[in-house]
Amino acid sequence: MLGDEGMSTAEYAIGTLAAAGLAMVLYGIVNGDWVVDAVRGLLEQAFAVDL
Repeated sequence: MLGDEGMSTAEYAIGTLAAAGLAMVLYGIVNGDWVVDAVRGLLEQAFAVDL
């Protein structure tokens, strides 16, 4: 009896497209203005010196 081991070519293609789509969404989120502003604000607060 043959087992279903591993992915077929079609499954690789769908998996690759899904991974690329997710990467594009995450890239868009991370490079959004609000994320850059939030990170900048956090860093400014972290390195602020109260004299």
